Amino acid sequence: MKIGYKLFAEAYDPKEIVRQAQKAEDAGFDFVEISDHYHPWLYSHGHSGFAWSMLAAIAARTSTIGLATGVTCPFIRYHPAIIAQAAATTAILSDGRFTLGLGSGERLNEHVVGGGWPSVTVRHEMLREALEIIRLLWSGGYHSYEGKHLDLEDARVFDLPDELPPIIVAASGDRSAKIAATQDGLFATEPSREVVQTFENHNGSGPRYCEIPLAYAKDEQSGAACAHNLMRFGLTGWKVQAELPNPINFEAATALVTEDDIRKNFPCGPDPDRHVEAARLYIDAGYDHLTLMNAGTSPDAFFDFYATELAGRLIGSR
Repeated sequence: MKIGYKLFAEAYDPKEIVRQAQKAEDAGFDFVEISDHYHPWLYSHGHSGFAWSMLAAIAARTSTIGLATGVTCPFIRYHPAIIAQAAATTAILSDGRFTLGLGSGERLNEHVVGGGWPSVTVRHEMLREALEIIRLLWSGGYHSYEGKHLDLEDARVFDLPDELPPIIVAASGDRSAKIAATQDGLFATEPSREVVQTFENHNGSGPRYCEIPLAYAKDEQSGAACAHNLMRFGLTGWKVQAELPNPINFEAATALVTEDDIRKNFPCGPDPDRHVEAARLYIDAGYDHLTLMNAGTSPDAFFDFYATELAGRLIGSR
């Protein structure tokens, strides 16, 4: 089992994200995972740097910690040929420490290029084609591809790493879990045993990543207040998160979310046992790469808390 740290790129500026990655390495995390957004979820976030630039800087300033996207949509805003190139370059710069996390995206980020927002069925078709294009380009040489939704014309990725990065696919239900089973691993944001079972039942193997929201703070009240400011969008559910186009829509969708709602869904405060209890839900569901997504008051305080209090309890719960 591996423990990772979520780089919340919507809540901090790019230089701070790189610094946090370095601090995560110092604190003993196995990997960092970065969101790949064009817009933040809420106005209170105020940031959304370019993930691939930050990954390059992190690769240069760390030496052991793994890197992953959590997750990138490889169509609409990007073309899969660009993601194939970006991921290969990042794998080289990080000396093989990179994992490519892919998913079917959110309207929040993809509508900005004016290409519309397809139905979830079409997005899954596009994801399958994007995966085929990326794998094709990673096989070396020049390639063309003509799909139902995506095309590739006479393209080659010249710089390929000695070992290709694994591809993990985000899933929230049966259809996406079946797509993940065709790749190197699974990514999820809820402790769903059903998603893991579908992945495994369709011959899926490899790491099973998840994100665990929590809010470390000196007391429960301040943790809940900070998580309400940063993470209340997480209570809207994936179907809402995938469909709303801008932060103003998420502000409206979360207007009635209270701090009490946050307390019911997030472990808040300084008690390591409460955070371990939240992680246990994901461990019991079958996830083995736990990404801690801290929405508390201080990243540095959380790194100290992880190193001195939380890591040992999580390792003991494996």
